[in-house]
Amino acid sequence: MTHPLGFAPSKIIAVHLNYRSRAEERGRLPETPSYFLKPPSSLSHSGVPVVRPRGCAYLAFEGEIAVVIGRRAHRVRVADALDHVAGYAAANDFGVYDLRHADRGSNVRSKGADGFTPIGPTLLDAREVDPNRLTLRTWVNGELVQEASTEELLFPFAVLVADLSRLMTLEPGDVILAGTPAGSTVVRPGDVVEVELENSGRLCNEIVEADHDLEPIGAMPRVSAADRDAALGGRAAPAVDPAPDLVRPAVPEETLAALRTVSTATLSSVLRKKGIEHHFIEGVRPARPDLRMVGFARTLRYVPLREDVFAEIGGGMNAQKRTVEEIRPGEVLVIEARGDHGAGTLGDILALRALRRGAAGVVTDGGLRDSPSFASLDLPTYYGVPHAAVLGRRHVPLEGDVPVACGGVLVMPGDLLVGDAEGVVVIPPALAVDVTAEAVEQERQERFIYERVAAGESVDGLYPIGPRWRDAYDAWAANHS
Repeated sequence: MTHPLGFAPSKIIAVHLNYRSRAEERGRLPETPSYFLKPPSSLSHSGVPVVRPRGCAYLAFEGEIAVVIGRRAHRVRVADALDHVAGYAAANDFGVYDLRHADRGSNVRSKGADGFTPIGPTLLDAREVDPNRLTLRTWVNGELVQEASTEELLFPFAVLVADLSRLMTLEPGDVILAGTPAGSTVVRPGDVVEVELENSGRLCNEIVEADHDLEPIGAMPRVSAADRDAALGGRAAPAVDPAPDLVRPAVPEETLAALRTVSTATLSSVLRKKGIEHHFIEGVRPARPDLRMVGFARTLRYVPLREDVFAEIGGGMNAQKRTVEEIRPGEVLVIEARGDHGAGTLGDILALRALRRGAAGVVTDGGLRDSPSFASLDLPTYYGVPHAAVLGRRHVPLEGDVPVACGGVLVMPGDLLVGDAEGVVVIPPALAVDVTAEAVEQERQERFIYERVAAGESVDGLYPIGPRWRDAYDAWAANHS
């Protein structure tokens, strides 16, 4: 394909490790360059969404510099290699580590998907820049996550061109992706990744979820502990594989809007009528009784402290911090702390981060650190007790996006939670439309009953509405719909 910048590669060649910071992050310094091929069909440009396959949770970005060949190169010397380069551009080498197991080393499926190699938005003329002093930067959702100079390259551009041309002919338009510095990690649907080379404009791509399932023909998504750790940039990861990214249930917006108007007491009554007795999260209180909460569960499970396990997976970018970084707009962080009140389970900094990512609320049946700060935080938060101690006193954050027990109630990832000053109820998404409609109608009837009782009427035959009051209610409801 011909790129908007005017080149059409016959091949895209990517370097495995080339920045010193990245190599040190991976724990090895290569003696010679190592490469893999990406298909030209993976080529894309700025503004085009990057589609994460369904069932994959570990899509990682890698901000890179694209070296675009301008003149045919075959067995060229290092000293002459840059004469064959047309220019340099910002690039992003996306890959899904969930498919890395399928083509170990070659990355055919993990990095070869359509759109996984965006390049742009401009091409710097190789004759006008110093290739040894180019600065590369990457942002995720506006936060700078990668910054490096080509002075850090283990193998300069000239070495790459000369090395590759020993055995293959580099044609005009061919692309060499020169490696990524430290800082690469996982991104989720809704995230925006931007890469810039030397203030030449940002290459901008939003992550979206595929609208179809992968056909079960060949290898399917699977993540080993090593692949997960590599996707996260060498950060510590839990021993248990998390579920793929939460697929939010389809609940109409009008239903969600209506849930913001009805009380948890009414919802509790309707859920009981439908046979869902265990739905009210017990033992939690609101930090801000004035705030209402409606959102989908993003779960996090803590297990009892065992010192050796905490030393292995409890520090750094642990399950607690990763889950906060994975929260999407409209989701509620639900923490299972086994009702243990002996330590905090979340503090104000992580809560603020969740809020900035669009979280709809927090529910924990354990302690809350920095609890006075939550009085001024516009994040509905429900907790067991205030507690100043850090979670490592009693808990190990083990895993996210799994079924949890919070306040005696089973909460599944994607469940609908509604909170008000009285507490929090859990609604199975499949029942949300019917439960909401009945709750709205029940509260309408109760407003009518309240008015009649305030006017001096007896509750006999009125609460609940009986035949004698039915016509009066129907007339009243017609004017109060």
